[in-house]
Amino acid sequence: MGIDRETDVITFALEDEDTVIIPDNERILGDIYISLDKAKAQAEEYGHSFLRELSFLAVHGFYHLLGYDHQTKEEEKVMFAKQEEVLNSYGITR
Repeated sequence: MGIDRETDVITFALEDEDTVIIPDNERILGDIYISLDKAKAQAEEYGHSFLRELSFLAVHGFYHLLGYDHQTKEEEKVMFAKQEEVLNSYGITR
């Protein structure tokens, strides 16, 4: 992405083009890598639990693999609303 700094979560999509289908119609979207050190620091910075931050980053990465992004305010609004809906449905709140 041309950014020379640490990141909290990064994804590597396998479905950049159309879709990749493996046997039995299962999909492999890609990989999500989360920096545990950044997650711990951000949990402290934002004043919520490590579980909340780790869960947020996992869901955030998952939505990136589904094709969502947050380059614009409108994209961010949509993506973050979906993330909060998932986290709230599991009782993972700030």
